[in-house]
Amino acid sequence: MRGRGRASGGPLPQRDGIDAVRVRLPEDPVSSPATVGEYLVARFGGAVGAGRVAEMLEAGRFVGADGAAVRGSEPYAAGLCLWFHRDFAPEEPVPFPVGVVYRDERIVVVDKPHFLATTPRGRHVTETAVARLRRELGLAALQPAHRLDRLTAGLLLFVVRPEDRGAYQTLFRDRRVRKEYEAVAPYDSSVALPRTVRSRIVKERGVLAAREEPGEANSESRVELVERRGGAGRYRLLPATGRTHQLRVHMNALGLPILHDPLYPVVEAEGAADDYARPLQLLARVLEFTDPVGGEPRRFTSGLRLSAWPEG
Repeated sequence: MRGRGRASGGPLPQRDGIDAVRVRLPEDPVSSPATVGEYLVARFGGAVGAGRVAEMLEAGRFVGADGAAVRGSEPYAAGLCLWFHRDFAPEEPVPFPVGVVYRDERIVVVDKPHFLATTPRGRHVTETAVARLRRELGLAALQPAHRLDRLTAGLLLFVVRPEDRGAYQTLFRDRRVRKEYEAVAPYDSSVALPRTVRSRIVKERGVLAAREEPGEANSESRVELVERRGGAGRYRLLPATGRTHQLRVHMNALGLPILHDPLYPVVEAEGAADDYARPLQLLARVLEFTDPVGGEPRRFTSGLRLSAWPEG
């Protein structure tokens, strides 16, 4: 049945492609609650308000392993597991499709559009690639084997069956996937290309932009100029590592910031609305690897084009 799977193993079906939250009542709760309701208010009341927690309990939103509603007046029982769905804030739909490039019983490879997050995080929950695909393809257990930045478009590999997930994720962890990106950025004749860029990149939690700092290199990218048109160039980028924002940081360090990048070299105002007419000109064009389950060679090429470099 489309969109009704129980990928997390809990009693509640997914909602909008998102699993229910599982809560286990601890052995040593801080507040020593007498009832389930007291514990849930102590845990979630600060985030959503005690009144909202009470409303959810009254509406039967918290259920046990058998799927039956758990009332707030029930005695606290350490080890009891509850499931519930969070309230999702309204999200602006990203007005671009997720194109399926390839699909079989093990994997789904898609072209993720610009502005769509890979997985739920922060204010992007239901408008993410994984949630959309679960809904549209009816694959409740679908999970990404890797991620792309929200602003980057191109190829993403998803795993259909939970038992296969580790094998495909290990491919990316162990750098056994050849990735090829395309970018549009300024052309500068003084920048000698091709070249391999190595540096130490640090990304702090809560800070939008990553930075380079002295020390042992933890990132490596090959940068090649493919074509030039006036003051712009089309570049092939071959990352050997996968640090956050790595290609964007390395291009900026060369003095060739990727076109329409809102972070490099200047961080734009946080929370500004997405400008769909000015997508980051970075595309994950090729994924190539040996399939860890079937053993066959795999190569996928994106069908997307960067808007700043139309076919000519």
